[in-house]
Amino acid sequence: MELQQMRYVVAVAETNSFTRAAERCLVVQSALSHQIARLERELGARLFERTSRRVRLTPAGAAFLPAARQCLDAAERAAAEVAAAVGEIRGRLAVGLIPTVAAVDIPGALRDFRRKYPQVRIDLRVGSSDDLIEQVRNGAIDVAFLGLPTTARPQGVAVHELARDRLVAVLAPDHPLADEQVVDLRRLSSEVFVDLPAGTAGRIQSDLAFAAAGLDRDVAFEVTSADYIARLVEAGLAVAMLPAAYAPQLTGVVTIEVTDAPARVEYVIWSRVGSTPAATAFRTVLNIPAHTGN
Repeated sequence: MELQQMRYVVAVAETNSFTRAAERCLVVQSALSHQIARLERELGARLFERTSRRVRLTPAGAAFLPAARQCLDAAERAAAEVAAAVGEIRGRLAVGLIPTVAAVDIPGALRDFRRKYPQVRIDLRVGSSDDLIEQVRNGAIDVAFLGLPTTARPQGVAVHELARDRLVAVLAPDHPLADEQVVDLRRLSSEVFVDLPAGTAGRIQSDLAFAAAGLDRDVAFEVTSADYIARLVEAGLAVAMLPAAYAPQLTGVVTIEVTDAPARVEYVIWSRVGSTPAATAFRTVLNIPAHTGN
């Protein structure tokens, strides 16, 4: 069993296509197919079901895939550690973030990092705070930026608090409340809301605030993108609440201070059980302390 064969299996599984996998791996399709077939013979099981329309993992393939990824990650990390020992930072840096990160200029930080360490491949993923915490715990992401209610804190990872912020009301310019200087949750509770999906950290902070005030609200629209939240607000379909530090990035809407608004904390997190040279270098670029958190 060879690392290259595992790399081909992972590429096919992620693209659902032998053709696209070969393009990603920079090999001809026949060579990739031959190596996977050879691996299947060695394992005594088929890893993929091939039809004229699609390619998908067999149960044996689904069982093989996580271990193949772990092997590839271990090999990549070993090479990166050797390079770091002779003063060279390379390998992969996987960064996760929620869409409303405001405490750190992520594009600027990644630009500075790439200029300093051009041999590191940067992977960027956007997700919910809960998903990002889990991905850092299982090693899929090296560093993540997220926001949680003040009543919560990331568990099982190294944590550094970046900033605290309050939410503001986001309204269409022609909304009856648009000219107000401040509002409170009671005045907003009669409005139709757009928010993040129920159960996510970004949604919970608002749900808790309304519940603490003894108020109900109607969340008619659930979306995963802050930009799309703003589009629905601009169209006059709903109102929203978003972090004050993020709000200046929005266009076509107005924001108003909420006197009893919920607050959130932005964190950067990384694995407690080890950090790749690239991840350590990235935290250094951000001036994040090496020893901190849970």
